[in-house]
Amino acid sequence: MPKFNVALVHDYLREYGGAERVLAQLHTMFPEAPVYVAFKDWQAMGSAATQFKNWDIRETALTKLPFYKKLFSPYRVFAAWAFQKLDLSEFDLVISSTNAYMAKAVRASKPGSKHLSYIHTPPRALYGYSTRSNWRKNPFIKVVGEMINMWMRYVDYHSAQNPDLLIANSRTTQQRITKFYRRESVIVPPPVGLLDLMPTETVPAKEREYLLSVGRLVLSKHPELVVAISNQTGYPLKVVGSGVMLPELQAQAGPQVEFLGAVDDDQLAKLYQHAKLVIFPAEDEDFGIVPIEALGAGTPVIAHFSGEPRYTIEPGKTGELVESFILEEWVKTVQRAWTKKWNHQTIADGARQYSAQEFAKKINRLIAQEKERGRK
Repeated sequence: MPKFNVALVHDYLREYGGAERVLAQLHTMFPEAPVYVAFKDWQAMGSAATQFKNWDIRETALTKLPFYKKLFSPYRVFAAWAFQKLDLSEFDLVISSTNAYMAKAVRASKPGSKHLSYIHTPPRALYGYSTRSNWRKNPFIKVVGEMINMWMRYVDYHSAQNPDLLIANSRTTQQRITKFYRRESVIVPPPVGLLDLMPTETVPAKEREYLLSVGRLVLSKHPELVVAISNQTGYPLKVVGSGVMLPELQAQAGPQVEFLGAVDDDQLAKLYQHAKLVIFPAEDEDFGIVPIEALGAGTPVIAHFSGEPRYTIEPGKTGELVESFILEEWVKTVQRAWTKKWNHQTIADGARQYSAQEFAKKINRLIAQEKERGRK
């Protein structure tokens, strides 16, 4: 790759999920690039903030608003404006990483510069997809929220017209980009860095002892269903992750459920390797890194039939898909999968296409193509 003066732009830094893992990989590819974010909140990120603190991170004017760390959700109405105000005229290449906070609204203003935007998904709350909380249950908030969302859909659409190229993280997201932004996009699956920590040979079935759930403990992930499955089957369950639903889940759980909170990547890799099944009932998942991490360990995944897991999980070979959220259907599926003889090595071999190396190769190829197109 030729040398470019590169800027990275990301919605915000206040949690560590799949989008932040993509940002980390982009920063590995361009370690000297400054990273522009609407704001950062190291306290909210907890121990995950450590890996970002030595980066050149630059915040937007949004940080001048009062209590922005607490009111970041309603302040999203100013997010596109804050990113548009950024002066990026010194950069040859701008790569934005965005979901709900309009980082794609930035403008690459240097003559001949390019803006590539990696879309994790169009904002879920704007287009009727499940979110981390049921904000519509309050009638007043629902009315006000829907009025704001009408305006925000307009802002979101026009922000999505700024980049020279839209990159979708999955077929599901590509379909949403076509529907809501009326633009074409290129699919580049996100890097699943945990695959590099998986051994070449998978752990045998006799050493796999429990159900595993990984992810934020929020409404759209349906962790309450996972706990209920464990309670009803009696199968031991390990839960990795934190979130607002933790207290109610702890009250619901039987003695066979263990809540581990946040774990480091080495520990997470081992948890995947020794799990019998990974349960993933997330609704309308944009990509779903958790299922791919599980498959990389040779562990079959039981997922909801929605979003990208419809494409990444092959029923009967790498896991099973359940079309409803009815507990009894999940219990029956999990019980069948618990006793099934899976080919763990075949499951793991199919996940290699999602490695960090493949991600970097595809992103570099797109950059080269866009630069070449700009010279013609």
